[in-house]
Amino acid sequence: MKLGFFAANYAHLSLEEVAKIMCEHGYEMMEIPAYIGNGQFDCDEILKGNNAEKLKKMLSGYGITISALSNHADSLLILGPWGEDTDGLYKGTKEEKIKYGTESLLKTAQAANALGVPVVNGFTGVTNWGRYFPFPCPQGWEMMERDFVKYFTPILDKFKEYGVKFAVEPHPNNFIYDIHTAKRAIELVDGHPCLGFNMDPANLIYLGLRIENFVDELGDRIFHVHAKDGEIVEHNIQYGGILMQGDWQRIDRTFRFRIPGWGSVPWKKVITELSLVGYDYVLSYEHEDVTMSVGDGVEKVSAFLKPLIIKAPYEGRRDKIFNNPCEK
Repeated sequence: MKLGFFAANYAHLSLEEVAKIMCEHGYEMMEIPAYIGNGQFDCDEILKGNNAEKLKKMLSGYGITISALSNHADSLLILGPWGEDTDGLYKGTKEEKIKYGTESLLKTAQAANALGVPVVNGFTGVTNWGRYFPFPCPQGWEMMERDFVKYFTPILDKFKEYGVKFAVEPHPNNFIYDIHTAKRAIELVDGHPCLGFNMDPANLIYLGLRIENFVDELGDRIFHVHAKDGEIVEHNIQYGGILMQGDWQRIDRTFRFRIPGWGSVPWKKVITELSLVGYDYVLSYEHEDVTMSVGDGVEKVSAFLKPLIIKAPYEGRRDKIFNNPCEK
């Protein structure tokens, strides 16, 4: 595994400026934002001339390769919600939002193909996440399943043409948010080879999941991993419960996003399970910790995670007292 860095952590800096910071602190792979208007990367521009090769060469000069292009903002529009909740991402009718999100996501896949990047990260969105609770519409979730198949099957087919995989990030307020919905999504598209997951441990513990179980159940579908932690603030749970609303900086919040090592994610166990299922790609640091600066995180995450990364799987031992194969 390699230690990665999400360039959007420093959204106000150019990719080369981010690369310099990464290089100083031992980060090896860059995850790049690719939604429209992100300020760091433009899919249309990267597809012109030899711009893709120029970007790869620049990053290579700092010893950095690209782990994924990420289009979380625009891809969310495909399943919605399609009303005022997403007007800040793109204002339009339901049909206009679906078209905008779909075209942006497919353009990201084209850009990934041009760069030789195997993964695009993103969301699916969800018409109404409240339908996870059966009342008052018991068939609500099944209705959304039909929308998922309708809109994402052709998208996945195009991804296959481009030789790129789509790594959905399980997340509250998305169609895929836990182990059950992740496995169900794969069933709904008949095991499409291009559908997998960008596993973000913080999003999973937010809902009380064991990350180790997610890894063991869906290991071959984990295409990318975020290095992000979350803190279950136990002394506040009796006030608001895990799904408490409100500003992330509220002192009485029951859950906070944190940098790895400062939250509730058991990183040694998670990295062990990832290694055992054969995951050998990236742990991409994403900063959403409102308790400290990105600068603090850059230093602390590298110092914490690098010693934990398993560099190679167990090579085996062959003798009479351990793991000795039976003679036939």
